[in-house]
Amino acid sequence: MAVASQRTPCSFQPAGAAQHLSCPEMPRRPVIVYRKAYRFAEPRTEMWRILQEVDQFESWWPWLEEFRLDGGSLRTGAVLSGVVAPPVPYRMRIEVELTRIEPEHAIEALVRGDLEGEASLEMRDHDGGSIVEVAWTVEMMQRAMRLADRFTHPLLQWGHDRVVELTVAGFRRRLASPG
Repeated sequence: MAVASQRTPCSFQPAGAAQHLSCPEMPRRPVIVYRKAYRFAEPRTEMWRILQEVDQFESWWPWLEEFRLDGGSLRTGAVLSGVVAPPVPYRMRIEVELTRIEPEHAIEALVRGDLEGEASLEMRDHDGGSIVEVAWTVEMMQRAMRLADRFTHPLLQWGHDRVVELTVAGFRRRLASPG
């Protein structure tokens, strides 16, 4: 009797100093995972003050349209909604529910709509200025985006990264302008 060969769908492979799990036969979910820290010359108290200017978000960030804040201010339970229009041919309607706010320190949120996931922002003092660390894991929910991700994930990642760069640059411009 012949024994059927058994193939393991996933393998554990060394990758330099790190290791990763490779599952070539399993479909990859259309997920973007992002985590990065940014240095600012301004202390976190100033950063927080500027973040409170939610009525100015669309003027700082050209990719943001139809922005609305339900809840009055950046506080637990508030919901930010709008349309994200990155420099690739798709638009995403999202809602961001603020699930934890620690003024001048942290924001945690749930993302819903054309992106689904979790996001966080942490601020800490550093050498007279501050470090802001942002992180999120979001899954693309639009059928067209999910399909596009299968074939053009690098392009979608590029669009995502440009939106993040524009966001940080817009915030830096606001910090530098008289208030």
